[in-house]
Amino acid sequence: MLVWERPEPPDRPVPAPLSREQIIRAAIRLADADGLAAVSLRKVAAALEVGPMRLYGYIATKEELLDLMVDAVYAEIRPAGDSWREVLRSLAETTRQAVQQHEWLADLIGGRPQLGPHALARGEAVVAAMTGVDVDAVMPIVAAVNAYVIGAVRREITERRAERASGMDKQQWQAAFGPYLERTFATGRFPALATVIRDGAHLDADQTFRIGLEFVLDGIQARISS
Repeated sequence: MLVWERPEPPDRPVPAPLSREQIIRAAIRLADADGLAAVSLRKVAAALEVGPMRLYGYIATKEELLDLMVDAVYAEIRPAGDSWREVLRSLAETTRQAVQQHEWLADLIGGRPQLGPHALARGEAVVAAMTGVDVDAVMPIVAAVNAYVIGAVRREITERRAERASGMDKQQWQAAFGPYLERTFATGRFPALATVIRDGAHLDADQTFRIGLEFVLDGIQARISS
């Protein structure tokens, strides 16, 4: 029986009441503060001021705990809109917002499909908006948007972590490595790249994400129309 179906143990007269929801929220607080390395059943138990063995009545493994944490965050992802394009755009933007709020989600999102109730509700809202789209195209379309979002948010989180590790923000990094690029481009070996970097628009993360998303949605629109 999966954790989504398994009932919680009955209440007991103990000094510290416990629930699966309390465990999940404590784990999310630890992960938000210090990353996934801070999450273990023992550390969650300590945060809740209970013995580790008490948690095993609610959650059998750390993998189950991670699944529950991800599904709890999926409750924050509420795609909405009056058309499939608006819903897919909302899916992308709210997923990005959730990852920005919970940085550790970037390490867990993607891979095997999430089967928790909030993940299924998210999927239902998206698929229901695809009315009129050929049924064989629905999942590839959703997968394409998800792939774009996952790639984009992981790049953003990787850059955020690099800033913390190096102590340099984007502008400081560019100032430090700009002279190297100027010397390299002066050799004439990379003319196309030099032109784009020198003359192209330098977009911030929000602009880059939204423009890239519109490229994906335009492609889907063209494919559906044809």
